[in-house]
Amino acid sequence: MNITILTIVGVLVFVIAGVILGLIFFGRRKRSKQFQNKYGPEYAQAVKTMGSEKKAQREIDERQKRVETLNIRPLSISEREGYLARWTAIQAKFFDQPGQAIVDAGHLISEVMQMRAYPVSDFEQRAADISVKYPDLVSNYRAAREIANKNEDHQANPEELKQAMTYYRSLFDELLKTETVAPEIK
Repeated sequence: MNITILTIVGVLVFVIAGVILGLIFFGRRKRSKQFQNKYGPEYAQAVKTMGSEKKAQREIDERQKRVETLNIRPLSISEREGYLARWTAIQAKFFDQPGQAIVDAGHLISEVMQMRAYPVSDFEQRAADISVKYPDLVSNYRAAREIANKNEDHQANPEELKQAMTYYRSLFDELLKTETVAPEIK
C-alpha cells in the first residue's frame, strides 16, 4: 500500500469517528433537553442530587417505570366532592389555627394520594412518584413539607405557613383535577 491510500483511510476513519462522536453528543444533548422540557426543576434537582445527567435520567426513567406499574386510579365524583369539602374546611381553619391547618392539609394530600393508589409510606418515595406526573409541583410539595416540619417545631412564621398552604393547594387541585370515573348509579 502506498502512503496516499493509508492517509485517505486514516482521514476516513477520523471523519467517521468524528461523525459518530458528534451523533452521540447531539443525541445526549437532545435527550437532556427533552428531560428539561418535561421535568423542569425536578430534572435539575435530580442532576444535582445524582451528580450527572446520565444518572439523573436513569433515575427519572426508573421512577416512570415504577409509576407505570402502579394502578393509579381516578377519583369518583363523590370522592372528589368529599375531598373538596374537607379542603374548604381546612382552609377555613387556617385563619384561626394556621399550624393545625398545615398539618391537616398534609394529611389530606396523603389521603387523596392513597385513595388514588399512590404508595404513601415514605415521603421521598411519594415525592418521586408525584414527580412523574406533576414535575412542576413536586418542588413545591417538598417545600411545603419542609415548612410543615418547621411548623412541628413551632419555627414556621405566618408567611411560610401561608406559602405551604398555597403549595399544598396546587398539588391538591392537580390530584383532584384528573379525569373522574363514570358517575355513580344510585
